[in-house]
Amino acid sequence: MKAVVMAGGAGSRLRPLTINHPKPMVPMVNKPVIGHILDLLKRHGITDVVVTLQYMAEDIQDYFGDGQSLGMNITYSVEETPLGTAGSVKQAQQYLDETFIVISGDAVTDIDLSAVIAFHKAKQALATITLYRVSEPLEYGVVITDDSGRIQRFLEKPSWGEVISDTVNTGIYVLEPQILDNFEPGIPYDFSKDLFPALLERGEPLYGHVSGGYWCDVGNLQEYMRASNDMVEGRVEVAEMGTHLGGGVWVGENVDIAPDAQLHGAVYLGSGVKIKGGVVIHGPSVVLDYSVVDDHAYVDRSIVWRNSYIGEGAELRGAIIGRQCSLKRKAVVFEGAIVGDSSVIGEGAVIHPGVKIWPDKEVEAGATVKTSLIWGAQGRRVLFGRYGVTGLVNVDQTPEFAARLGAAFAATLPKGSTVTINRDPHRSPRMLKRGIISGLPSAGVNALDVRSVPIPVARYITRVSNTAGGVHVRLSPYDSRVVDIRFFDDQGQDLTKDAERNIERVFFREDFRRVYLDEIGTIDYAERVRERYSEAFLATLDIEAIRQAEPYIAVDFANAPTAQVLAPLLTRLNCRVVALNEAVDEAKMSIPSHEFQSSLRQLATICEVLETAMGVRLDVGGERIFVVDDRGAIVSGVLLAAAVAIMALKARQGGTIAVPVTMPSVFETIAAQHNGRVVRTKVNPQALMAAAREPGVVMAADGNGSFIWPDFQPVVDGMMTVARLLQYTVTQDTRLSQATAAVPPFFVSQGEVSCPWEAKGTVMRLLNEQYKDRLGEQIDGVKIHLGSHEWVLVLPDADQPLFHIHAEARSYDQAQDLVAKYERIVEGLQE
Repeated sequence: MKAVVMAGGAGSRLRPLTINHPKPMVPMVNKPVIGHILDLLKRHGITDVVVTLQYMAEDIQDYFGDGQSLGMNITYSVEETPLGTAGSVKQAQQYLDETFIVISGDAVTDIDLSAVIAFHKAKQALATITLYRVSEPLEYGVVITDDSGRIQRFLEKPSWGEVISDTVNTGIYVLEPQILDNFEPGIPYDFSKDLFPALLERGEPLYGHVSGGYWCDVGNLQEYMRASNDMVEGRVEVAEMGTHLGGGVWVGENVDIAPDAQLHGAVYLGSGVKIKGGVVIHGPSVVLDYSVVDDHAYVDRSIVWRNSYIGEGAELRGAIIGRQCSLKRKAVVFEGAIVGDSSVIGEGAVIHPGVKIWPDKEVEAGATVKTSLIWGAQGRRVLFGRYGVTGLVNVDQTPEFAARLGAAFAATLPKGSTVTINRDPHRSPRMLKRGIISGLPSAGVNALDVRSVPIPVARYITRVSNTAGGVHVRLSPYDSRVVDIRFFDDQGQDLTKDAERNIERVFFREDFRRVYLDEIGTIDYAERVRERYSEAFLATLDIEAIRQAEPYIAVDFANAPTAQVLAPLLTRLNCRVVALNEAVDEAKMSIPSHEFQSSLRQLATICEVLETAMGVRLDVGGERIFVVDDRGAIVSGVLLAAAVAIMALKARQGGTIAVPVTMPSVFETIAAQHNGRVVRTKVNPQALMAAAREPGVVMAADGNGSFIWPDFQPVVDGMMTVARLLQYTVTQDTRLSQATAAVPPFFVSQGEVSCPWEAKGTVMRLLNEQYKDRLGEQIDGVKIHLGSHEWVLVLPDADQPLFHIHAEARSYDQAQDLVAKYERIVEGLQE
């Protein structure tokens, strides 16, 4: 016997799930809905199938092909325009020369088809309609039969007053081929509305067979969720879903479940799924192939389609998440909400119950969405953040994204120019770096590969090699799942906001410059990279003074390429070095905070026991330093900056120090003591680097371990900072503990307060209005002056929905009180 599977439905009531998929291809646990229908047919010995198609027909044809992989023979009949249920089968009439069965490709059922066929043959019926008892028949076609099963009456979607039976039409029919001779081809015609009532009126033998088992018409989102839940809970007889781990948990191949993850009840995990530490999943829930549920996420009665990412601490409660979606850290999606394919839900965003997010939308971090997002691009509006272009590996940052980003950067540069490109040792940056390299030449820009060197080295080579800019790709030191792509200008400095916006404009408009074949850029390797940097490095130091002192120091190289540059330099400076973590290890490019703090305490212990002059740990990029003094005390970033400022101004009387507006007023005190001055900058690296290029600047520092030495290069360089510390302590005959003790006392504190994006502008306006008499020079944020050495800075975060509060006062307790007070003020201004 042959079967006709009707699979032309658009599934408008299932939107947004069916925007990019035909209704029969919507996933139902471990395969598309139509896949379960084909399995059912095969279980009943029916392997010769005609599939009628209309909406997105090629998706189904491409997926199933000729059916040979299923052990079936599949033929397709494609409608140009919708022809109705009977009309679509009529179009396939040439394949139907014997009794055949018609079944919907977008229902979930395990009805005994063999019993229906046997009933049809026993009754010698022209048509047999499979009937099913439902509790609420109002949305279905009700069919009334006599005791023998012969159909007496049809009621299409009756009201409760008209309901005289609970047996409804399932859309599963057994038909004789001559039934199709009763109407013309090429016109819309329906079985239940047109053909069957006409045949009944003529007295033709139409029968109804009431079946048991399971049947669900996946007609809307609620029914889709119900069918999925019933299947994963075992209420539907289907082919084996995978491996049963026990406790109602089924998995596909190569599933990775953390030992401390908790899976309760009926749960299906597709092939390649990763369930990370501390995750809790309550069934019935489905997570499809290659999706990742990150640390401490919570999934309850939800469905996650393939290739999606559920971020750390995110929550799903009765939600459906489409294909290739990304839910960032702490995002929450509530009951009945739907997130369409390729959408991004920002960190801390909340999607309210019943909200539908159409495909390719982006919800900003911290946003609360109470109405559906349907129209408009609503896509990612900005690329650049605090650390460049940042995103999750293979979620936000993919090879194809990297290639487009490289092409966008190149399109903002002159044809024939050169761009350096560097990465850290981890495999993720390596993958993305190659994507960027492929994009640069396509726009006529040459790629100069410096391989894998510390960031200050890459910046130096960019500046001295007559290039138009540079790119560095690194694993985020703050999150091993994230990659940062940082861009440099021709001086090796971070790009200006205008330059970043130019790249964003090209990227989002896809206005890529594609050059002719003889203008395609080249890809070359830079020569003598470390050697050129090292020669210039030593040329700026008092080498002999350092060599004669033979400084004894401990250096933690953080298992990064810094060791390959700084270690030989320290040897040439005749330093006696206790080297820690000198071997390069890609697995150490990003470590948890507690591990970093442990390594810093270990360094302090070593310095105290061995009585070294100092201990230094560099970050993996070679930019920031973390310092332990000669007594084994860990020196805070602000205190270190102040101590180094004193030493730098002693060496260059009358010089200028550049620091961000967040730094305490002790820097003005220090500058006054040495006939110097202070330049205040915005709180970002680019502003600090720009200030370092101004005449007279001898040092710039951000208070977080980043220092700039303009007489060498106007960029952050941790390796040069180590050398300058050695030089200053040697030439000024001081120990680091003495230098920090010479810093005048200061008391600072900081905190943060959440604020929705839409309220940030209002808060800033109200602060400016209410404190206009206390405002000084406004460089970044709103700085309120309260007295000598007393101020509060309210600084909106550029990347997250929050404000940072910085305060200085005459005691630490007073500084803390100021922070707490202005946190309450900012909260109040949001109301």
